[in-house]
Amino acid sequence: MSSYEILSADQGGSVKLWAKGVPVAPAAKKQLLATAQMPFIFKHVAAMPDVHVGLGSTIGSVIPTQKAIIPAAVGVDLGCGMMAVRTSLTAQDLPDNLRDIRLAIEKAVPHGRTGGRKRRDVGAWHNTPELVDQRWAELLPGFKRIIEKHPRLGRTNNHNYLGTLGTGNHFVELCLDELDRVWVMLHSGSRGVGNAIGRTFIEQAKQDMRVHQRNLPDEDLAYLEEGTQHFEDYVEAVNWAQRYAKVNREVMMEHTLQALSREIPKPFTSTEEAVDCHHNYVQQEEHFGENVWVTRKGAVSAKKGQMGIIPGSMGARSFIVRGLGNPESFHSCSHGAGRIMSRTQAKKQVSLEEHQADIAHVESRRDAAVIDETPRAYKNIDDVMAAQEDLVEIVHTLRQVVCVKG
Repeated sequence: MSSYEILSADQGGSVKLWAKGVPVAPAAKKQLLATAQMPFIFKHVAAMPDVHVGLGSTIGSVIPTQKAIIPAAVGVDLGCGMMAVRTSLTAQDLPDNLRDIRLAIEKAVPHGRTGGRKRRDVGAWHNTPELVDQRWAELLPGFKRIIEKHPRLGRTNNHNYLGTLGTGNHFVELCLDELDRVWVMLHSGSRGVGNAIGRTFIEQAKQDMRVHQRNLPDEDLAYLEEGTQHFEDYVEAVNWAQRYAKVNREVMMEHTLQALSREIPKPFTSTEEAVDCHHNYVQQEEHFGENVWVTRKGAVSAKKGQMGIIPGSMGARSFIVRGLGNPESFHSCSHGAGRIMSRTQAKKQVSLEEHQADIAHVESRRDAAVIDETPRAYKNIDDVMAAQEDLVEIVHTLRQVVCVKG
């Protein structure tokens, strides 16, 4: 008996959905089927248990394509993903009051955002540290090649955003595993420059569709065709943005570990047990004997033996997992719990008192500005994990004790 449900569209195309025991909105199923009907989909679309409605294509989906990529399916937070590092510290090495550790991390990693031309953006560097400058120098040659073709991308937040957290569901956490060992875990992507690259090519794909008079079930399913200059430019820019996202996480991790070392008297090391994984990206892979483009829009690569991270909400458990290499999911698993409330719904339906009660065990901000990320806005992470037992196995279970939100 298979652990997935098959959804079929009248116009052709199918979806394999891993969501037994997990709520899936009818609108999400409809959106999955719309994507599955596109003529260049390879085999089927795979949907993870954290699936929910997104822009154009569904968050929590794996979209394999041949000779085309849908830029809106890849999205705008290119290379967004997770990084986790286990330290040599244990819970006994942490102080009883973790507030100073949270404040130290918040000071070390710019987070949030203030808009407006005359206001200083709290989420950007104003004097970039040496590590940021060094890592930006590695990225700069590739960026120069991109802005030669797209000059306006040079007017983005790029260098001054490297090593910064951002907003929304991005976070830095201190966690304890099942043996009370201390982990540092964080979540972020390619920041302002990745967003600008994504939006530039989403609009380019839409323009191409208008020129060729292609009829689409949704304008955000506009695609770029392999062999065209726009396709080649997109792949180059996306690959660069995904590398930026990885470097961004590495810089944040280094600064977070430095902040932690200043707050904890006991010397410690970061162990070799570390995981880094994108969950919003596109790359070429081999599946069922053919080379295809795989877009993971809120999904993690879970090849046999490959390590990954599946976080819960800011009040729930998270998991370090090992992939089982299930071919039907294109070697993928979920990227988190998945939302059951929009940000607007959460702010309307969850009181500040309810939110504070749900995160009482976590040292974190407790103001109304983070209610959109409240645990009640997310699916039950244990149900999500149970629905994908044939995709991954759990290696470590983490519970957060400090959470820094953007």
